[in-house]
Amino acid sequence: MYVTIPKNQTSAAPIASLASTAAQTTEARLKAGDYLYFEGDNAERVYQVMRGVVRLTRWLADGRRQVIAFGYPGDIIGFPSDGLHHTDCESLTDARMQPFRLCHLESCESDPKLHRALLQAALREISAMQDHFMMLGRKSATEKLASFLCVLAERVGEDLGAYRPINLPMSRSDIADFLGLTTETVSRTLTQLRKSKIIAIDSTHTIIIQKPTALLSLSLGNRD
Repeated sequence: MYVTIPKNQTSAAPIASLASTAAQTTEARLKAGDYLYFEGDNAERVYQVMRGVVRLTRWLADGRRQVIAFGYPGDIIGFPSDGLHHTDCESLTDARMQPFRLCHLESCESDPKLHRALLQAALREISAMQDHFMMLGRKSATEKLASFLCVLAERVGEDLGAYRPINLPMSRSDIADFLGLTTETVSRTLTQLRKSKIIAIDSTHTIIIQKPTALLSLSLGNRD
């Protein structure tokens, strides 16, 4: 999941349902804190997140960290660069991952439906990455965090009366490293949104969207 302007994107049906029996391999099951792969590992498979949430991370030589993306159910992760994984992948929760061999992405001969689905997923990732880069370079801290919460509300929020709670399995520092902010800025901005009664903070890992229209307006840079 990358941050972009919310546009009612819904996850496609599990790609596993499009694949022939011969194309499917055994699910990978992860506990919170387990790594699926590390940056520089040989990439032999891509994965669809079936359950849970994973974090894709890169590290600079000086120890600084960039969270590249969060993988939510329906997302495809693990697209290679020159045959290697270019991020670490750590599970933030218990998770189930459906692997697909790279040969199904590289050729349509064995399973045309699966090939098309994986190719479309790769193209969507490129488009989402471009939007994310624009967000990192052009949006303010409030706009970034509002965008992040809006996208999560669309993806995993469930209405509870007039409000929409969302679970945050990631830490405040994870969010900061994803949005190009400091942890202090993320915490301060959440407090500002709470004082404005746009959100309520139920716990460290639960945010309640109280005014979704106002939050969306902030994500678009409107402050009126």
